[in-house]
Amino acid sequence: MLNRLMNDFSLPPPGYITRRRFEELVEEAVESIPESLWKAVDNLMVVVEDWPARRHHDAVALAPGHLLLGLYEGVPLTKRSSHYGMVTPDKITIFRGPILRVTPPDEDSIREQVRRTVLHEIAHHFGISDERLMELGAY
Repeated sequence: MLNRLMNDFSLPPPGYITRRRFEELVEEAVESIPESLWKAVDNLMVVVEDWPARRHHDAVALAPGHLLLGLYEGVPLTKRSSHYGMVTPDKITIFRGPILRVTPPDEDSIREQVRRTVLHEIAHHFGISDERLMELGAY
């Protein structure tokens, strides 16, 4: 998920929420996914990083002045064939620093942005593109 803002990767994430609490909010977001939808998820892990690395930016051709809030890396369910197997899990990374940078400093706002980012990246796991998410009004 992209958010247009200047970024400075030398700065630590804003400190008004601890990493541990942020991870709990990510876990809450994952747990809020309906069981019927979660059953369709396959071979996926969700992790938290403070900031995206250069390789993350390069993977999405991130334009200057944008922040990366989350990233899906893997083979979407719609692209998998019968030969898919014996592979490392797909990975969703939620970036704490950028989310805290763009979100008002209250836990409810942070919780909502984390949930929105997690759902956005899960949509990519299901093969839904950014363009389609925009058509659906997910932004």
